[in-house]
Amino acid sequence: MAGVSVISTRALNRTLLARQHLDERAPLAPLDAVEHLVAMQGQHPNSPYIGLWTRLAAFAHDDLAALLRNGSVVRSLTLRRTVHLSSAADYAWLRPTVQPVVATALKSPYYAAEIDGLDLDELTRAGRALLAGKTLTRKAFGKLLAERYPGRHAGRLADAVEAATALTHAPQNGAWGGWRHPSNVAVSLAEEQTGVPMRTGRDLETLIRRYLAAFGPATVMDVQAWSGLTKLREPVETMRRTLRTYRSEDGAELLDLPDGAVADADRPAPVRFLPAFDNALLGHRDRTRVISDEDRKRFATGASGGIPMLLVDGFAAGTWTVAGATLTATPTRPLSDDDAAAVLDEGTRLLDFIAPGDPDAAFVLADPLLPRE
Repeated sequence: MAGVSVISTRALNRTLLARQHLDERAPLAPLDAVEHLVAMQGQHPNSPYIGLWTRLAAFAHDDLAALLRNGSVVRSLTLRRTVHLSSAADYAWLRPTVQPVVATALKSPYYAAEIDGLDLDELTRAGRALLAGKTLTRKAFGKLLAERYPGRHAGRLADAVEAATALTHAPQNGAWGGWRHPSNVAVSLAEEQTGVPMRTGRDLETLIRRYLAAFGPATVMDVQAWSGLTKLREPVETMRRTLRTYRSEDGAELLDLPDGAVADADRPAPVRFLPAFDNALLGHRDRTRVISDEDRKRFATGASGGIPMLLVDGFAAGTWTVAGATLTATPTRPLSDDDAAAVLDEGTRLLDFIAPGDPDAAFVLADPLLPRE
């Protein structure tokens, strides 16, 4: 590692903000932004709308809704076996690439009793045949599968097919308005919804390069934490000659694209509101470039990262919630007058996006939620 440049944590923070379009709002079309980010967390329907609003110079609710309706963007299980939004073009290679981690769900006790003894390939073929030319709710889909496999749990059968093959969710399941997981999700065969044939092989090199473009510089373990995959060191080694190497303050090797710019550590950073599960917070194993270990442990215990967070000076500095038309921001530390004014300004803008024209809309800056002694 001799002679390798060291990047400070603060410079990594500013670089992450720049690559995530969180340093200044980008003049990008929403589809281009989704593709740059590779995939956007979508467990809660509203999250990607907030994620795009906070990153783009111009964004309206229907900008994303229209992409979902026309199939340019799809909602499905991909990274870390969780629901993400990605472009149809990216989904065609992304889902096969992360399929091993999606399929690990089938090894859990949750599924074991219901699929024990079944030929999974046969179940998958049966499920695809039932869905051909149709969009079915998971409940209806499971009922049809249970008729073919009597005595099995209908919901587990439907979920098993979704874990085994590429199914995408109906556009209405990604519509604006939901702050929690949607109920009654409907699924389709991915290629029928998108019109894009699914790839037959995995493309780990594209996965790694696209990740570095949006999240780097990063360690191999960071790529694995973001994707949910393991054993990525070997494919990274085959790419090493085409990558740039840095070192973090604690000595970890960081890899990046050769043309990846590293931001100035002293660059000012605006206040930003991130939605639940935003990958800017979850995109690394070592998340200290955006949230302190103390705060990460404090909030991750009961939420697995699914708490909307507030960035001040580039780092997580609070949480926010919405109840009706009231948006409440709760700092984790006392804010300076300037920072409090910036939070108020950005929070008011977000409220205008969440509840436009609502006479009852209100922004509340709560007292800091200080750590327990």
